Amino acid sequence: MRITVDYDLCEGHGQCLMAAPDVFDLPDGADQVVLLEPQPPADQHDAVIRAAAMCPAQALRVEA
Repeated sequence: MRITVDYDLCEGHGQCLMAAPDVFDLPDGADQVVLLEPQPPADQHDAVIRAAAMCPAQALRVEA
């Protein structure tokens, strides 16, 4: 699995961080999320899929 963030769409809501805190971060004062793990381990796949579904800006892309 590979995940990417479309930073043209990301508005920094942080929903992805709540769903997958080991994969995303939103540092203090940041306007957009930081992708910590572009190829997350298998045990994070369900959380990443949830994170993408929760993103109000639809800025996350998940590829198999």
